[in-house]
Amino acid sequence: MTELSAGTDMKQPSQPWTTQVAVSLLGRTSARIGLSWIGLLVIIATFSPFLASSHPLYLVVDGQASSPLLQHMTPLDWVWLAGLPMILVIALLPLPLWKKFLSAMVGLGLTAMIAYTVVSPPALVIYEQYRELEATGKVETMIRAPIPYSAKDYLRDYADTGIESPLLTSEQRIHWMGTDENGADVASRMIHASRIALGIGFIATGIALVIGTIIGGLMGYFSGIVDIIGMRLVEIFEAIPTLFLLLSFVAFFGRSIYMMMVIIGITAWSGYARYVRAEFLKLRQQDFVQAAVACGLPLRSILFRHMLPNGLAPLLVATSFGVASAILAEATLSFLGLGLIDDPSWGQLLNQAVQSSTFNWWLAVFPGGAIFLTVFSYNLLGESLRDAVDPHTNRSKRA
Repeated sequence: MTELSAGTDMKQPSQPWTTQVAVSLLGRTSARIGLSWIGLLVIIATFSPFLASSHPLYLVVDGQASSPLLQHMTPLDWVWLAGLPMILVIALLPLPLWKKFLSAMVGLGLTAMIAYTVVSPPALVIYEQYRELEATGKVETMIRAPIPYSAKDYLRDYADTGIESPLLTSEQRIHWMGTDENGADVASRMIHASRIALGIGFIATGIALVIGTIIGGLMGYFSGIVDIIGMRLVEIFEAIPTLFLLLSFVAFFGRSIYMMMVIIGITAWSGYARYVRAEFLKLRQQDFVQAAVACGLPLRSILFRHMLPNGLAPLLVATSFGVASAILAEATLSFLGLGLIDDPSWGQLLNQAVQSSTFNWWLAVFPGGAIFLTVFSYNLLGESLRDAVDPHTNRSKRA
């Protein structure tokens, strides 16, 4: 028996594919820039009630201490606060990428069910009560958010009441990004609007990703008549103009952020189906797939446990561009005046900039810059991810 000499180099086991891609991705400057902006947006969206709110964080009146902010937090606020650490923990678990995705979706669903069942904030929200208490000198201690105005706190309506408050005098009232046509603080609306942008991007893309993966996997694995029918279905959905469909639904059924998410997701799955189909057509003849079929494994195991993890590369790239497209679609609809009515949106602020009698530059620069930076960051991330998963690019860089 031949023995290995002490000086012989032993090959170390290779890193998992996801680890190699992550290391290559984080080594690119463009990816770090994009991830930094997206990460900042996620943090701002998660802690937006604590960053911009008319409800004090801590209030002492007549010796009684309370936290009006916590009392008025909505179920959606708690879903964001609980969802971010949960997703971070799931991301660190040693699980396949598709299992992490499913675990995150299930966890967020359960968190939302619990939050909407347990949490019941006051139905009537009165922002003026704190300013009136402060004006009458009844407040002993008050700790406010860095931006002491909620997104729906229209100070113009309060000013019409004639009540004077030190907080509302023009000398002491500070609005870092100005106010909109209704007197609401633009910085506060920008912060809370980041939830709309991120939420519609991730949820709409998630819906499209699930539908496209299932249909594309069946098309690529079975081929034949299933592939022909599936491709005709893909062509039909690719011919549907998403923006005009959104406009039609808004005209007939009213404005709803959830309806926008579903429509964008249902009309955007065809691209993902094409990517999955192409990968599965290539993988279906591989030895490991044939071995799985010979062992009698169920179809769902062959498709989603053995083939899908090996065809994730183009899906990851397409997902980053899909999120950017969904954000642009919502911003376009809001800019046209057909978006959400009262909820803050970057596109809605842009609409106010052009609809007012005088051009208010701050209503165009700040939300327009946020839309540009967000879409640009996702595009940077997509380009970097495409280079990271492309073996030819990595080989040329090493050479």
